[in-house]
Amino acid sequence: MTITAASRETYGKTLLELGRENPNVVVLGGDLNKSTFIHLFAQEFPDRFFDVGPAEQNMMSIAAGLANSGKTVFASTFAVFGSGRPYDQIRIGISQPRLNVKIVVTHSGITTGDDGMSAQGIEDLSLMCALPSFTVIVPSDATETIKAVREASDIYGPFYIRLSRAATPVIHEDDFLFKIGTAESMRDGTDATIIACGIMVKTALDAAEILSKEGIQSRVLNMATLQPIDSNAVETAARETGAIVTAEEHLRHGGLGSIVAQVLGEHFPVPLEMIAMSNYAESGSPELLLAKYGLTSEKIAAAVRKAVSRK
Repeated sequence: MTITAASRETYGKTLLELGRENPNVVVLGGDLNKSTFIHLFAQEFPDRFFDVGPAEQNMMSIAAGLANSGKTVFASTFAVFGSGRPYDQIRIGISQPRLNVKIVVTHSGITTGDDGMSAQGIEDLSLMCALPSFTVIVPSDATETIKAVREASDIYGPFYIRLSRAATPVIHEDDFLFKIGTAESMRDGTDATIIACGIMVKTALDAAEILSKEGIQSRVLNMATLQPIDSNAVETAARETGAIVTAEEHLRHGGLGSIVAQVLGEHFPVPLEMIAMSNYAESGSPELLLAKYGLTSEKIAAAVRKAVSRK
């Protein structure tokens, strides 16, 4: 039986644990505290929690001020509100001075579902990866979320961690090794490599299983850290398998596919196919939206076949 868990709920519980362990941790929310599960922290540590309401620009400026006074700051809201709306404040107030602010967003991608395109964060990775001082992480499940949030808390500097709304399959054991900037090999293969992040990692594994029945053996890499990217893993995969497919719940431009393409262009060009969004979506259930916009194991498998045919 497949176990599922919501990474946003796991984040809220992990943040509460960090608050108990470290009195220097403070948290800011933007009027969506129950949805991001940071209300758990607020209930236990009201003096270290600040709700600024729907004023995300102010939230990031306050976060910068608290970090500048020596605090470890977590700021959370939905992906669309934590990246695009306060981008100038993040760029100037947090990224340029390299302050200790952890922006952890939920409800990313199109799996926000019925909330519609205005709530679907599909540009955020492009925005945040454009900021040189930020570490950008997209955990693949709830277990990896725990590791990523704890690592971010322990390392000084700005972080952007991207989480989902819905409960998704748990694909890691509790004791797996997570290392920032290092791709995780989820499956070995010699014919092609699928590089995925976030919820698309499980979909990539399903695609690899489909292909194995056809005699195509696909390596699967979980690229949880988009910045800094694991260039060595990308180049090695290109040299050893000769074809790459990327999969992400984000626009083609500026996300995982673009970053991998840059690495391949600089080091070892091979056929590359991208499974990603090409335009805005619409309102609907997560399952229907993923199917309509091609973020499925069948579409990844088709992309692998195409990439292999181009070798």
